[in-house]
Amino acid sequence: MTPLGLRPHSLLGSLRFRLLAATLLGLSLALVLAGLVLNGLFHEHVLRQFEKSLAQQLTQVTARLSVNAQGQPVVDALALSDPRWQRPLSGLYWQLDELTPGQVQPGVLRSRSLWDTQLVLPPDVLRDGETHAHELPGPGDTRLRVLERTVRPDERLRWRLSVAGDLKDTHEAVAGFQRVLGVSLAALLVLLLAAAWAQVALGLRPLQALHQSLQSVRAGRSPRLQGDFPSEVQPLVSDFNSVLDRNDEVVSRARTQAGNLAHALKTPLTVLAQAAHASEDSGLALLVKEQVQAARRHIDWHLARSRMAATVGLPGQRVPVVSTLQGLVRVMQRVHADRGLSISWDDADAQVQFAGEAQDLQEMLGNVLDNACQWAHSAVRIRVMPWADGVPTGTRDEGPRRCRIDIEDDGPGMSPAQMPQVLQRGVRLDESVPGSGLGLAIVRDLVDVYGGELSLQTPSSGAGLQVTLVLPAAMP
Repeated sequence: MTPLGLRPHSLLGSLRFRLLAATLLGLSLALVLAGLVLNGLFHEHVLRQFEKSLAQQLTQVTARLSVNAQGQPVVDALALSDPRWQRPLSGLYWQLDELTPGQVQPGVLRSRSLWDTQLVLPPDVLRDGETHAHELPGPGDTRLRVLERTVRPDERLRWRLSVAGDLKDTHEAVAGFQRVLGVSLAALLVLLLAAAWAQVALGLRPLQALHQSLQSVRAGRSPRLQGDFPSEVQPLVSDFNSVLDRNDEVVSRARTQAGNLAHALKTPLTVLAQAAHASEDSGLALLVKEQVQAARRHIDWHLARSRMAATVGLPGQRVPVVSTLQGLVRVMQRVHADRGLSISWDDADAQVQFAGEAQDLQEMLGNVLDNACQWAHSAVRIRVMPWADGVPTGTRDEGPRRCRIDIEDDGPGMSPAQMPQVLQRGVRLDESVPGSGLGLAIVRDLVDVYGGELSLQTPSSGAGLQVTLVLPAAMP
């Protein structure tokens, strides 16, 4: 989770994926439905054309049908124009059935192409002149399309004339069309997906720019969202910047109120302390001094807590760690000039920047550095380095970015049992050394609020104390 409570990159990637997935699903369904409709329409068209051709053949055969002197049906086969009527099993057939009341005598006449087979038509009731179509098996495991019609040369005779054609060519034409249609629809799907991807990419480009601007705010490179955005996105940017401005106003007001409260309370406490110092009643004076000192500790503690709560987590904050430490080192060298302390740098990466408020960083480093200088015999050493997941940075995928600050002194140090105690509020291991016992406790609270780590350990040299701070770092 980012300091702003957002994960813009994940949201953007998810939105792009969902749009492309929805587009792919919609296009696939649309093209499948279109393919089914086109295939059905083409099949119907081919079948109608085939039946139209059979109807012409049926008309031609009907025109060649006559009755001889003996009252028997006759078809002049030589007068038929299509040579397939004469070629056995050619795929084009005709057959004449005699219809008598209650029975059918099939195959009274048939084309030479039927050879020694007959067309077995389903039972059907035909009105005179009406044409019916059927699909049935034919010679050699073929499928035939059959058109049948009743013919009545006189009142006594009633015949059924049938013309059949092999559907093999029709099926091959439909199969070929399906192959071409499938390839065409697949190519169209690819083109439409490419167009959809381009549309999604262009449509989400303003969000990508918003994402980059948000990263700049998060990394502290910019205090506000900046850039040219379309009218649909600009209201969101304006509202977000208004929230940032409001946060700045809240922080500024909190600082002002904290300062006013400190001034209002410390002045009466100073007066009480001076009155106690001038009092002749030593018991009362000692009591007042102790209570004033306790009140000052509480004021310092709660003011620090209120200020850190108001400032932690604000976007766009970045403070150079090394330059902040250099300023504190100069102060400590002047304060402890009479002791001849050596404050040195073992390692200092000037690119490391703290992702937080400058006063908070000065509060943490100042307390730790002042504590080290008070207890050091002769030397204090400082190290500053980038840090990620417990491993110094240097790789591209290094996890959450942090920085590590080590401040080490060569003083008397402390036992492992004492280390947790000094982090508690108001605890002082040596009452002879001036102080309120709040320094490391305030540091611990600040580090916790920023989600960092504070640890105390004995240096590798075996003497003194090393305080390690691991804090969030801004992107360079």
